Amino acid sequence: QERVVESGGGSVHSGGSLKLSCLASGFLTRRYHVTWYREFPSKERQMVATISNLGGNIRYADSVKDRFRIERDDDNNVVNLQMTGLSPEDTALYICHATPAYQGMDFWGRGTQVTVSP
Repeated sequence: QERVVESGGGSVHSGGSLKLSCLASGFLTRRYHVTWYREFPSKERQMVATISNLGGNIRYADSVKDRFRIERDDDNNVVNLQMTGLSPEDTALYICHATPAYQGMDFWGRGTQVTVSP
């Protein structure tokens, strides 16, 4: 079954770090662009970081630039989001989205919850 599954969320204090993973099954991540979104308790959804299928194009939301890092590990079919310097404003459901670089279906994960306390 083709899908992506997020993991690595949890509860940390301000200043803490977490590493989120988006693991793909049933398709090869190297053929997909991958974007991490986050959904706040208000239900507002924001693009956090995105990486192209070959890794040459990476973008971050201004609010996470210099704190978060998105990395591809295509050998293991996973895209990671390394988060440092977390603050309560980063509390959200983090969701992975894979879109094909050429053609095919896109895939949304169900998300992994990140909670940052003061």
